Amino acid sequence: MRFLVYSEDRELAFQILAKARELADIKGSEVVALVTDGAPQDYINQGADKAFNIEGLGSFALTPYRAAMLKAVDEAAADYILIGATKRGKELAPRIAATLGVGCMNECYSMRFEDDRLVVEKLTYGGSTVATEYSSRVPTVITVSPRSFEKLEAAERSGEIIALDVDIPEPEVKVIEVREKPKSSSDVENADIIISAGRGFKAKEDLKILDKLAEILGAAIGCTRPISADLGWMDFWVGISGKKVKPSLYITCGISGQIQHVAGIRDSKIIVSINNDESAGIHGVSDYSIVGDVYEVVPALVKVLKERA
Repeated sequence: MRFLVYSEDRELAFQILAKARELADIKGSEVVALVTDGAPQDYINQGADKAFNIEGLGSFALTPYRAAMLKAVDEAAADYILIGATKRGKELAPRIAATLGVGCMNECYSMRFEDDRLVVEKLTYGGSTVATEYSSRVPTVITVSPRSFEKLEAAERSGEIIALDVDIPEPEVKVIEVREKPKSSSDVENADIIISAGRGFKAKEDLKILDKLAEILGAAIGCTRPISADLGWMDFWVGISGKKVKPSLYITCGISGQIQHVAGIRDSKIIVSINNDESAGIHGVSDYSIVGDVYEVVPALVKVLKERA
């Protein structure tokens, strides 16, 4: 039995390696990492027994990366193929599964063995339900959601680094330009403290009242889907269909608590809600609730925190 782990996102790859290491130790099996960033020893230090190193793939394109992944699956004789559930990973995984003629279990956040079956859990129906799945055959392709598992502390470990020789086909699509996303939209997923805005705000310029609170707390600012997708006030949103987060502190401001949003923040350690509707659903999932107008409560919090600082 072997686990093969891949994600173009190093942090996510390390998170998956930690869980693969745990499962492999239970079964006395092996963990293999597919490495495309030129640092195979890092993956050994994070729990892999072997690292298949492939150079020359360049920017992500499905055709060459699919070829590389299939070569790694064959060389590793992998039973469980664990791929990070990033935008690119979710494009790659079903193509690998279809080529192999096997199942693909998507965006899983829990994995465990029940006897000899690997059982996974994932959110479904907009995050309102947990689905438990297992595959009746191997190999099986599984995509793993970011921040589902904690990565191991890096430690000097011995392992085998293998240069994998792959006949890399020409990509069918060529990247002609890459533009960086605004810093705020990429950082919210890794932020330790997040403040999010909802429909309780009446105008885009009113979101500025969150800036001072975010500055004091060292927080990132997010929002709900309607604020971003419907009104266009921000270029991303927090939720099951947007960015799923796992901060130490999540503060909701004027958010009602729709299941789509709640599912994306469910792993936050502490949730604080500010909403003037006493019956708002967000209060039911919060650790601390403030029933009040965000236009009054947020400036009051800023004042108190400044005084204490």
